[in-house]
This record gives sequence, structure tokens and C-alpha cells, in this order.
Amino acid sequence: MKETDDYLPAPLCLFDDLADPGSLGVERDGEMLMVIRQGARAYVYVNRCPHRGVPLEWVPDQFLDSSGRLIQCASHGALFLPENGECVAGPCAGTFLQPRACHIGNGQVWLD
Repeated sequence: MKETDDYLPAPLCLFDDLADPGSLGVERDGEMLMVIRQGARAYVYVNRCPHRGVPLEWVPDQFLDSSGRLIQCASHGALFLPENGECVAGPCAGTFLQPRACHIGNGQVWLD
């Protein structure tokens, strides 16, 4: 019997499917994630507010504030920097979203 690797990694999404700025909610291995696009960069975080432990969006795939510049928790309005996940306003100021390392390859967003 030949041994094979049954697990083949899959991209989280196509980079060009994300608006700029834009966001998308995805699930990977039972973990809820959010993919955030800012220009030519993509960032991936666990979709969980560090203050309340709840998902950040009320509407699917909408994680950004009205400016498109900050990640916003729909539960209490906390604002996070896409570049590092730091909360810069709200009850959890100074805490961070949980990052997941990612890269863009072949026009797709991948977890590292």
C-alpha cells in the first residue's frame, strides 16, 4: 500500500476577490478567520474579539469600519489596526487580535 498525503493545503481566497480595502470571513480547520486586504497586502486574524470573545462582524464578511482603514468589532465598536491587530480604541485598547501568518502566492491568499 502506497502512503499518500491526504491533506493538500487550499488557499483562503483569491486575492483579487477582495475589494481594496476589503474583508472576508473564512473557516479553516474549524477555526473562524478573517482576511483583510489593504492595498497590496493581506492580513489574517482569528475572528474573535479579545474583549468579549465574540465574532467581530454582524454582517457576513464586513469587518472594516466605514473608512475601510480599521477593523471594527460590531459588538462594541472597538477598532483594530489591520497591520498588527492592535486595538487602538474601545474597551480592549492595547490588546491584540490573534494573527495567523499568511502570504500571497499565485494570486491567492494562503496560510503559512
